[in-house]
Amino acid sequence: MSLSPEVVATLSKISTATITTVLLKKGLRNVWMRGAKPLRPGMPRLVGPAFTLRFVPAREDLATPESWSSPISTRTAIEAMPAGCIAVVDAMGITDAGIFGDILCARMQKRGVAALVTDGVVRDIEGVLGTNLPVWCDGFAAPASVTGLTFVGWGEPIGCGGVAIFPDDVIVADQDGAVVIPKAFLDHVLAEGEEQERMEAWIVNEVNNGASLPGLYPMNAETKARYAASKK
Repeated sequence: MSLSPEVVATLSKISTATITTVLLKKGLRNVWMRGAKPLRPGMPRLVGPAFTLRFVPAREDLATPESWSSPISTRTAIEAMPAGCIAVVDAMGITDAGIFGDILCARMQKRGVAALVTDGVVRDIEGVLGTNLPVWCDGFAAPASVTGLTFVGWGEPIGCGGVAIFPDDVIVADQDGAVVIPKAFLDHVLAEGEEQERMEAWIVNEVNNGASLPGLYPMNAETKARYAASKK
């Protein structure tokens, strides 16, 4: 699935915090990926369809340097990534084996991948930063992936940071981390997200002007009326 420029532009204005609130109101509580933190501060908010990759625990006969040349390898998976996607990698929260290094990240950058999101870690940190590929991860480690993980495939449902991610779900990542918007809820987030941002900005302005929180956040009937009037 590709996202239209209009969808990307709209979601780029909606914070991950707001998205979690909008989805919470629809009963979705588990959409924020634990451990996926921005590797570099100050990165812009990024949006893209999920391209999923999955690791399982290392098994000595499979997790070898030779496996990097296998048809089922991270190298082959990267060549299948479409431009604009966000690669979401289930690394089982393992933090002592780097799933991708500078060479793989450089190739992803060349292919137009929007970002890498994982509950694991990367390696070759200086080189990874030098590729300018936006990365959300749980840190960095020197050992290669095969020291702790076996790569088993891509394009299937995964769990990343304790969150179920299906191919082509929509990922939004910013300074608060990375969240998933299930495909079925995309239109709802597009419809409600910008309004939630406007409303909260209005509330912040009220607070800055000295308003107290009871009746303001959440709004009572009187405050809702004042807010509605402010939009006219």
